[in-house]
Amino acid sequence: MSLFEELRRRNVIRMAGLYVVGAWLVTQVAGTVLPMFGAPDWIARSIVVLLALGFVPTMLFSWIYELTPEGLKRESAVDRSTSITSLTGRRIDRSITVLLILALGYFAVDKFVLAPGRNARAIASAVGEAAVASAAKEAATSPGAASTNAPAASAAPSIPSIEQDPSIAVLPLQDLSQGKDQEYFSDGITEELLDLLAKVPKLRVIARTSSFSYKGKDTPIAEIARALHVAAVLEGSVRKAGDKVRITVQLIRASDSSHLWSETYDRTLDDIFKVQDEIAAAVVGKLRISLLGAVPTAKPVDPRIYPLILQANALIAQNNVAGNKQGLALCQQAIALVPDEVRAWNALALVSFNQVAASERSIEEGLPAIRAAVARALALSPDDATAHSLAGRIADVYDTDFVSAAAHYQRALAVDPANSDVLYNTAVFLAGVGKVDAGITVMRYLVAHDPASARVHYRLGDLLSRARDYDGAIASERTALALSPQYSGAHNIISFSLLAKNDVAGAVAEALAEPSETWRAIGAAVVYYAAGRKAESEAALSNIVATLEKDGSYNIAYNYALRGEADKAFEWLDKAVQYQDGGLSEIVYEPLFDKIRADPRWLPFLRKIGRAPEQLAKVEFKVALPQMESAAAGGVTQTSR
Repeated sequence: MSLFEELRRRNVIRMAGLYVVGAWLVTQVAGTVLPMFGAPDWIARSIVVLLALGFVPTMLFSWIYELTPEGLKRESAVDRSTSITSLTGRRIDRSITVLLILALGYFAVDKFVLAPGRNARAIASAVGEAAVASAAKEAATSPGAASTNAPAASAAPSIPSIEQDPSIAVLPLQDLSQGKDQEYFSDGITEELLDLLAKVPKLRVIARTSSFSYKGKDTPIAEIARALHVAAVLEGSVRKAGDKVRITVQLIRASDSSHLWSETYDRTLDDIFKVQDEIAAAVVGKLRISLLGAVPTAKPVDPRIYPLILQANALIAQNNVAGNKQGLALCQQAIALVPDEVRAWNALALVSFNQVAASERSIEEGLPAIRAAVARALALSPDDATAHSLAGRIADVYDTDFVSAAAHYQRALAVDPANSDVLYNTAVFLAGVGKVDAGITVMRYLVAHDPASARVHYRLGDLLSRARDYDGAIASERTALALSPQYSGAHNIISFSLLAKNDVAGAVAEALAEPSETWRAIGAAVVYYAAGRKAESEAALSNIVATLEKDGSYNIAYNYALRGEADKAFEWLDKAVQYQDGGLSEIVYEPLFDKIRADPRWLPFLRKIGRAPEQLAKVEFKVALPQMESAAAGGVTQTSR
C-alpha cells in the first residue's frame, strides 16, 4: 500500500481537512469577538500561533492512533479485519460538512450584518482622530498658542456649538423616486448644495467625501457630528418624476439632535436652482451667521441638460473605464443640445483628463480634446473657477509652463477660494514647483474640511514624505488606509518612509502589502535593494523595465539612481520626458534621486523640463486660505511666493 493510500485509510487526510476548517472558523470568530471585549491583540495572535503549532501533533496522533468501539488504540494493535476506519471517515466527513456550513453562515453574518457597523465605526474613529489631530496641529502652530493645547490630540472629539463654530455637514439626500433610479440626481443636488454653502465666508462646510462616507448608513446624527466636528447636519430626500421634483430637507442641531428647520419643496426642473438658493438662505439664517455679503446664489443650467450633467458627473466620479465612457457620451449629448453650457464643457474636459491619465485614450487623441474643451469653457465664462483649474493642470502637466499654471490657479482661487478640487490641485502644484511646505499647509486645511477623504490623507502623507517628515507621512497614510484599506500607493509611501528611518524589515513588509500590482513591483525593487537582497531586487527591476517602460519610466529612473547607476538613471529620465510621465512633477523633492543630484547632468536636465531652481524662482503664487473662526476649521492663512 502506498503512503498516500495509507494516509487515506488512517483518515489522516480527512483529519487535516477537519483541522484546517475548524482552525479557520475559530480564528475568524476570535478576530470578531475578542475586540468586542477589549481583549489585547496578543490574545488573537496567540490563538493563531497555537493552532498552527497544533497541526503537526494532531496529524501524528491521527496516524498513530485509531478510534475503535473500545476507545483509542495504537493503530499497530488493531486487527485490520475489525477496523472501523471507514465508519470513522464518514463521521469526519459529516463533521467537516457541519463546520463548512457554520463557516459559510459566519461569513454571511459577518459580511452583511457585522461588517457595515464595524466599517462605520472604523471610519468614524479615523475621521475623529484626524479632525482632532488637525485641530491640535493648527492650535499648536497658531500665534499665542498656549501649552494647555498640547494634550488636545488625545482628547475625545466633541460636538461644537453653533455660536462658537458655524459648521455643517450635508448628508447625501435619499432617492425616494418610485423607480429608485434617480440616485445620481439626488447625489447631484446634494453636491450642488455643498458647493453653494461652501461659498458662505464664515460657514465651515465639510467636503463631499466625508459627508458621503455616511451614505446608506443608519449612523446617529450625534456620532456623525462628533466624527466630522460640526455643529449642524442637513439631511433630506429627493423624489423625481419626469420634470417634477419634491425636495424635503431638515436642519438638525448636532448637540441635542433638535430640529432647527425643515421644509418641503414641490417644483419643476426649471425652478430647481431657486430651491437651492432658498435652502442655502434658510440654512444661513437658522445658523445665525454674520455674512460678509449676500448669500451666494446658484447659477442656473438649462433644465433640458441639467440631469445629463449630474449623471455624467456621477459616472466620472467612479473613475473607471465604463464610467468614463458613459460620462463622455452624456457630456457630448448635453453639448449637442445646449452648446453654450460651461459646466458641460468642464465635465467633458475632466473626463478626457481621466481617460488620458488612465491610458484609456492616447495623449495624441485626448490632449487636443482637453485643450478644446477648456478653451471653450473659458470663452463662455472667463471667471469660471473649474475651467481655470483645468487650464492650470494643462499648463503644469503637459506644457511645463508653470507661470501660466500659477496664473490660472490664482484666478480659480480668487473666484472660488473654498473649492476643494481647486485647492487640492493647487497643493500638488505648489509641491511640484518646490514649495512643499506651502502645499502641506493647503493639504492640512483640506484634511480639516474633508476628514473622511482617503485621497486627502494620502496626498498629505505623500507631501510630508517629500518634506522628509517620515513619521507624519506614515501617520497620514495609516489614516488613509483606515478609511480605504485598498487605497493604491499608501503602503508604498509607508514603505519608503520606513526605509528612510532605517527600518528595512518594516519597509519590505509594507512594500509587499501594497494592493496595487504596479506599486508593489516598483516598491519591491527599491526595498529589496536596500535590504541587500540583490538577486530579488534585480529580478523586480527587470520585471518593471519589461512591463512598465512607458507608464513607469520615472520610477525606473529613481531605482537606478538609488543604485548609483547615474547613466541608466538619466537614460530613463529622458524616456520619462519622451513619454510625458507625470512623475516628473515630483522630481524636485524626490529623495530617491539624492545620489545623483551632484552629477553635472542634473541641473541641465532640470532646466530641460523647466524645474531648475532659477526657473521655479520665477513662479509667483500667493495662496490665502479662507479665514475661519474655529481652530478645528482651518484658521490658517498661507502666502507662498
